[in-house]
Amino acid sequence: MQRSEPADLAAALRTGPFHLALRTAITARGLALHRIRRHLALRGVNVGLTSLSYWQQGRRRPERPESLRAVAALEDVLDLPEHSLTRLLGPRRATAPVGPPVRPYRDLISPATAVDHLLTSLASPRDTGLHTITHIERVRIGPDRQVARRDSQHALRAHRDGIDRYLALYQGDPGSDITRVGVRAEENCRPGRIRRDRTHHLLAAELLLDRRLRAGDTHLLGYGFDDAPSPAPSCEYVRGFNSGAGQYVLQITFHPAALPVRCHRFALHSPGETPYETEELTLDGHHCVHLVATALRPCILGIRWDWE
Repeated sequence: MQRSEPADLAAALRTGPFHLALRTAITARGLALHRIRRHLALRGVNVGLTSLSYWQQGRRRPERPESLRAVAALEDVLDLPEHSLTRLLGPRRATAPVGPPVRPYRDLISPATAVDHLLTSLASPRDTGLHTITHIERVRIGPDRQVARRDSQHALRAHRDGIDRYLALYQGDPGSDITRVGVRAEENCRPGRIRRDRTHHLLAAELLLDRRLRAGDTHLLGYGFDDAPSPAPSCEYVRGFNSGAGQYVLQITFHPAALPVRCHRFALHSPGETPYETEELTLDGHHCVHLVATALRPCILGIRWDWE
């Protein structure tokens, strides 16, 4: 060391760990965290008081590039030898991607027993190992006021190794014939096993990927469904998220001969519950309405419309 330091600070800088050395240096210099934060800001480094507090307590470890830059600036602010703190961090720790919280599909689609039966027939695990980064979905309503087709562009990330398929669930309108619903695997996937429940208008389809994903890998899918008509006009489209999503975009396009008088988006936790969020939507010049949602937790989102 180039200067005489208190014995406890010298020992902490020599042996670590990082949080002890940082805390000891802050105590030795007699600086409050808000003053340290101000000195860092004058050097063009912005770091929160909470982060500084957690670093000196050992509750968090600076690892991101901007955090490592802040540690180097801390050495200057605290008048410490260059690299005396950064060397105590050692190599960056490798962390495996962690998937988001997962709710069972039975919580999002009714009846739950029918969903369980379909998934059991496919031996599908509760956590499929994939979570949504971005999902853009387009739904078309035909002149007969029925859902005609839906198309999805779906960016996914694996949070465990060995993932080679995506599971798509679909529920038709009451009275529709689920055996007539077509499954389209269009981009970066091919159709696998398909199971149908005629009584409850349910369909589960495997979309097989063209490669086996490792944890952290991303994959882009293009797929869709061609609907079968039901006796009554369609009045809503619903999407359930069992593991949340980074971003979801839903667009409903109405045929010029079948325009609704009112539309609104909604969000709820489980089927049949009162929505915890609603918002009226206005048709644009192309007869469309849409919603955009980000940082989603497991939930149900959708758009409803009235014909009269």
